[in-house]
Amino acid sequence: MIDPTLFAEPQALDRVQHRTTRLRAGGIRYDRTAAMNAIFITAVEFGDVCREYPIIFVEAGQGADGHREVAPMAVLGLAQGENLMLGADGSWGARYTPALLRGYPLGLAPLDGGSYAVCIDAKAGALSADDGERLFDDAGEATPFLAERRQFVEGIEREAQRTRLFGRRLIELELLRSMRFDATLPDGNKLSVDGFLALDEEKLGALPDATVLDLHRTGVLSLIHAHQISLGLMRALVERRLAR
Repeated sequence: MIDPTLFAEPQALDRVQHRTTRLRAGGIRYDRTAAMNAIFITAVEFGDVCREYPIIFVEAGQGADGHREVAPMAVLGLAQGENLMLGADGSWGARYTPALLRGYPLGLAPLDGGSYAVCIDAKAGALSADDGERLFDDAGEATPFLAERRQFVEGIEREAQRTRLFGRRLIELELLRSMRFDATLPDGNKLSVDGFLALDEEKLGALPDATVLDLHRTGVLSLIHAHQISLGLMRALVERRLAR
């Protein structure tokens, strides 16, 4: 998955072009996320994300089969172009870093026929020609380091597919509704965040017992509860903003 906001210049990894490319350990800066107020997360991350970020849903267009899609997002800021998790030194200011960021500067780009190409951000500051872990060896074969990183981003894509099914289940049961968050700042100014989807608790409560049991057995109910819990962190974001 390639987020165009995060990747400045994605290039398909090539054993010739990137033969000498290295990735510096600990050299990843997240400055390019400065204008991101939310980032896509997979369902498997909900348990970690709900402790530090609000989880909301946004419209994600239509899938290849024409069905409506929604995507879960970890909220990073309360306004467009605001990321309250980004440190002044390019570091990440939360204990849990979303998987898409941990995979960066690698990501998967879809190709025709349902396959994917592993890409790298050619503008990533962590790339070097003489310092860090090599991506390819002298024979042009992927190093164990690259194989591990590739396995990680491929795992993100697999989880993204499962997450799409989770979103479709919520749509099928009509469990999402438009939501708005309002807060009053200490100086009396009002802060409003809208344009996102969240759980419709009345519709959840009205589901037949058999459906709730199915949601529990399939793990969907635990994801819903993580989402519910996380919304309390919207006020924590207000506090982060005020601390700045």
